Amino acid sequence: MKKLLTIIGARPQIIKAAAFSRAVAQWNSTHEKKDCVQEVILHTGQHYDDKMSAIFFRELGIPEPDINLHVGSGSHGTQTARMIEGIEQVLTNESYDGVVLYGDTNSTLAGAVAAAKIHVPVFHIEAGLRSWNMAMPEEINRIVCDELSSILFTPTTTGWNNLHAAGFQQMGEKHSKVHFRNGKGQYVVQSGDVMYDNSMFFAEMAEQKSDIIERLGLVSKQFILATIHRPANTDSAENLSSIIQALLDIAESKHVKVVLPLHPRTRKLLPEKLSQQLIDRIECCGNMLITEPASFFEIIRLEKHARIVMTDSGGVQKEAFFFETPCVILRPETEWVEIVEAGAGVIADANYERIIAAYDALCHKQVHFPPLFGNSHAAEEILKEIMAY
Repeated sequence: MKKLLTIIGARPQIIKAAAFSRAVAQWNSTHEKKDCVQEVILHTGQHYDDKMSAIFFRELGIPEPDINLHVGSGSHGTQTARMIEGIEQVLTNESYDGVVLYGDTNSTLAGAVAAAKIHVPVFHIEAGLRSWNMAMPEEINRIVCDELSSILFTPTTTGWNNLHAAGFQQMGEKHSKVHFRNGKGQYVVQSGDVMYDNSMFFAEMAEQKSDIIERLGLVSKQFILATIHRPANTDSAENLSSIIQALLDIAESKHVKVVLPLHPRTRKLLPEKLSQQLIDRIECCGNMLITEPASFFEIIRLEKHARIVMTDSGGVQKEAFFFETPCVILRPETEWVEIVEAGAGVIADANYERIIAAYDALCHKQVHFPPLFGNSHAAEEILKEIMAY
């Protein structure tokens, strides 16, 4: 039996872990005990608010974490250091055959550093993504994790090409799924996207389990879903004001409802970052609906039924694409360049005029959603490659 440590810490990682845990259960149901997988789930505690963490375990049927480091918030250095210390202790207390990491958070970075230092193989899901913006903490995290990983599971052709440019060479036939970097024992596998697995798996369940469309009085394809969480937007009075003003003007002039689920931290920043005039407009605008953070099933229904999604979240960009909803990207760049290249997303940054123009453009054009993210069986492919390794 092989023993894997799955490390999660933030909402998107909890959701991605659901797909991998399902793949583990399916694998174990079809193999003898000696060939089975024991998955131990470690939660760093990076996201610790119930609405941002625990609720997803309950909703998605993910096993509760076996270990919780309860790290909580702090500066990047403080938070990451505590995680490295805790993860290293876990890895030295018991023997593990590998560590499974997701995405690009501080939890990802900490898991990669702790495991690599003591020679435990690292398996990085969502490898190869690049925004080419080193001012983003996530860009640093994903680059370091890729460098330390034994297998890099990239969800898209763009990720594959980024890693090829970084020195990974194709093995075998022309269309082989595997790249290899000589001398480092590192492999790249184009696996598809586990978030696509989950979106397809949970979409119908979300329609049964969430009443958020009805509760908020929304009409399908006649509202905007907006999410803002990146520090570049939430911590900048200029950026946050520009985004909120654009959302308010669209809500009022286009007579369309805007749903804005806010992280607790962002909600606390509104009085500090916004002018009193904007605060008053929010309170008086019947079409601006600021809500608590949405659960996974709620966000799926909102993404699926929205006319347009406006977000600075990489995960929400993808989920909108999965449900064939056009997206305005509230960042100066995106690691999901395929969405922009397909015409399903427009980069507007936190620029008022560009946000308005992007909304108008997406409302008045035929948008296509080509199959970019695999066949909804990425987690099964990933586990098979890990076990072969």
